[in-house]
Amino acid sequence: MKELLNTKIHAEGVMKAVRLHEFGGPEVLRYEDAPMPQLKAGEVLVKVYASALNPPDWYLRDGYRSLPPEWQPKGEFPMILGTDISGVVADVADSVKDFKVGDEVYSMVRFFSIGESKGYAQYVSVPVSDLAIKPAGIDHVHAAGAPMSLLTAWQFLVEVGHDQPNPLQPHPHVPVSLKGKTVLVNGAAGGVGHFAVQVAKLHGAKVIGVAAGQHETMVRNLGADEFIDYTQAPADEFVQNIDLVVDTVGGASSARFLKTLKRGGALFPVYPLGFAGYEEAKKLGITVSSVQVRSSGVQLAQLAKLLNDGSIKVLIDSIFPLSQAREAHERAAKGHIQGKIVLTVA
Repeated sequence: MKELLNTKIHAEGVMKAVRLHEFGGPEVLRYEDAPMPQLKAGEVLVKVYASALNPPDWYLRDGYRSLPPEWQPKGEFPMILGTDISGVVADVADSVKDFKVGDEVYSMVRFFSIGESKGYAQYVSVPVSDLAIKPAGIDHVHAAGAPMSLLTAWQFLVEVGHDQPNPLQPHPHVPVSLKGKTVLVNGAAGGVGHFAVQVAKLHGAKVIGVAAGQHETMVRNLGADEFIDYTQAPADEFVQNIDLVVDTVGGASSARFLKTLKRGGALFPVYPLGFAGYEEAKKLGITVSSVQVRSSGVQLAQLAKLLNDGSIKVLIDSIFPLSQAREAHERAAKGHIQGKIVLTVA
């Protein structure tokens, strides 16, 4: 089987992919032929069945214009976006022993690495350190929706799992105890948020979910004990004595949550760029901390058990074929995403 499959792959030499030839809006995404990835030592070739969208996809597509000029990527075009994939192993490098042709796998591929992920494609080469066996209890669409968002929630709340520095803060991120604590999740219906609600609840926290009113039933079904519709009243105006705020929206507006926290509490902005409340937090005795998510096949293997038995669920906002990646990015730009947007490939 392996020999026949590999002969077909190598004979074709090309695949379909969505590529960038310049930075810009969704219109710069081109569905076209691209060269097949070439395996290096320690890598696996995956035939992609589904690939999920994440904010870094549209940040990179746009050239990371929100970052300072010295941090903006200087990637080489053409470039294939995408980190989160689920699929089947089509080939393995000679040095690989833990995966074989035919294995169903999922991964967050090479994050954080600009322009090397290549998830919006029919095939992608994946370092084995980023790879794990797909949870058998869910399909490829739901498996593709998990890696980056779930790893983000897990690395913020439970275990960092890596020692990569975060350029936006001088100190390492340290998760806090969740059992018996009150945790507010801002953006509780989104990709990271809907996982943060479940992870916090799974670890014994009382969870307050903040999202638009149309998402209330979903957020409560995921385990939130209370719900705040931010379109009716700002959460920071009437909640107090919170132990931990996980702000999945982040940015400069995260500082408004400082007044909701008790002394000794913590604020975790998932996107800390622009946050200017560090001095105020210090005076209030509040820890402000963030972590930059990194790929981890080890953690994905652990999380597969929770995804497999339904302890953690992946919610899907919408599904588009790979050829409609532009439309998928346009959907993301409209906001109010409920769970994950996924591209189907095979």
